[in-house]
Amino acid sequence: MTMPFQAKHKYYQITLIFSILFSLLGFSYNVWRMEISEQNNTIRTASFEMLVELSSLEQLVYIAHYDGDLEQGSPRKGWVKVGLINDLSVLSDPSVEKSSDNLVLVWSDHWNGVGTDKTSVDNIVAAIDVVRAEIKRLLKSLE
Repeated sequence: MTMPFQAKHKYYQITLIFSILFSLLGFSYNVWRMEISEQNNTIRTASFEMLVELSSLEQLVYIAHYDGDLEQGSPRKGWVKVGLINDLSVLSDPSVEKSSDNLVLVWSDHWNGVGTDKTSVDNIVAAIDVVRAEIKRLLKSLE
């Protein structure tokens, strides 16, 4: 018992439409997933670089304050590190960017006291710790 030509043709068209819709859906999901993966990769790379710069900035502050070495613990080097951290924060999320902006403000208020003032050191290190905590939170939240 064979199906008439009209029925075969209709069955073929339905199969064709379903196949096209299924392939478009699969392609769309694949593009979306690749875009999310690339975005997450960019965030991870920027976050890891910021963590390295944060620890380097913290070390610079400690060298300037505890060792009294303003050559290796130069505030000019600190400005460069704070600027780089702030620039990289744009690639992350708003909470990291906000805490990084706060680090810039804290640094600008206290950079001249890193060699002599314990309160300045404490404020800068506290701001560094806030940025570090926000980065860790962001990294844990990535898909």
